[in-house]
Amino acid sequence: MDALWLSRLQFAAATFFHFIFVPLTLGLSLLIAIMETKYVRTGDEEYKRMARFWGKLFIINFAVGVVTGITLEFQFGTNWSRYSKYVGDIFGSLLAIEATVAFFLESTFLAVWIFGWNRLSPKLHCLAIWLVAGASNLSALWILIANGWMQHPVGYTLRGGRAELTDFIAIITQPFSWQIFFHTISGAYIVAGFFVMGVSAYHLLRRHEVAFFTKSFRLGLVFALIFSAGEVFQGHIHGGEVAKIQPTKLAAMESFWETKANAPMYLLVVPDEKNERNAIEFGPLPGVLSMLAYHSPTATVKGLKDFPPEDRPPVTLTFLAFRLMVGLGFLFVLLTVWGWLKRDRLLDNPGYLKLMLYAIPLPYIALQAGWIVTEVGRQPWIVYGLMRTKDAVSPIAASQVGISLAAFVLVYSLLGAAAFYLMTKVAKQGPEPLTVPVTAEEV
Repeated sequence: MDALWLSRLQFAAATFFHFIFVPLTLGLSLLIAIMETKYVRTGDEEYKRMARFWGKLFIINFAVGVVTGITLEFQFGTNWSRYSKYVGDIFGSLLAIEATVAFFLESTFLAVWIFGWNRLSPKLHCLAIWLVAGASNLSALWILIANGWMQHPVGYTLRGGRAELTDFIAIITQPFSWQIFFHTISGAYIVAGFFVMGVSAYHLLRRHEVAFFTKSFRLGLVFALIFSAGEVFQGHIHGGEVAKIQPTKLAAMESFWETKANAPMYLLVVPDEKNERNAIEFGPLPGVLSMLAYHSPTATVKGLKDFPPEDRPPVTLTFLAFRLMVGLGFLFVLLTVWGWLKRDRLLDNPGYLKLMLYAIPLPYIALQAGWIVTEVGRQPWIVYGLMRTKDAVSPIAASQVGISLAAFVLVYSLLGAAAFYLMTKVAKQGPEPLTVPVTAEEV
């Protein structure tokens, strides 16, 4: 393998590992803020215990996410220096805003929240976690705006062999970036909802802290139900944006080879990328692809053969990742609707509780599949239509990248094992015992 492929593998490994922790940070911070708000409003100590328990898991997850995020950003200088030189005026400014505004706000108020339980009033302490949640999601917004620019570059001019910023407002307001943001955030909230339901299901199956984990489960259920349904609707809208801006990606997502009006969607497709066709096409639904992509059953959808082979993304991987993401998305709707119907009889449905325990990894898998579609489907471009990935890699030896890749895999494996062990240990232990104040009569 050359430096390009090794650099791509290293960046992919770092990104995938980092993105295990980011979604839970985004969603769980908001759920904890809701729990603590309920405590402030009602005075119910159960909600305070909930905020503290889920907060422990959040802190472990957040810490590992920060470490992996820092090493990820260093690669823009070490492995992708030509990219950084070419678009640093634009991309760098967006990441700088994320770091200096959102990340430091998030980190500062998380420290206030961690150490302020007995030092701040309940209202001020609750405000701190809301600021953490807001800053976390603001951080995601700036990063996804940067990614959205890579998917659909706007607001720039080419000067002196570089892309230079000309319209900052155009970059931060372009619809494609906001579509990516809402799609990703919804997925992150589904991760948090399923995580809370899964851990709660573990304890409910053991009849441990039944009232505590029933409340937790229901809160996670409502959260996941809302965003699972919203994700399906928003995903359809986002697909229309992809069809308009990245038609090659759309064709790869559907393994669609021949340009057609009234384009069908098939119930079963097996891509044959080598021969530029599908080995199997079963159950055509006439006009469905045209309708989904362009909101008209008679619209023309461009096939992959209309694009030069060197401009096409890897079709099979993009196609399979897209199918996996969509299939899991509909499964989440089914599971949360089922849970809503059984929300008042959770202990009477151990089969459903076991299913939700084992379902914890599924939203993570769906999000990772979504990022495969987003990033692999953009290839061969690192900035769509502007800079090819092969032109962005640093002029370094493959052996150097190979050593750092091996080091990344080793360190991340150890870090991941430690994080998984700690989170599993805390999740199994459950919340702190409820302390009952001693009255004068009892004394």
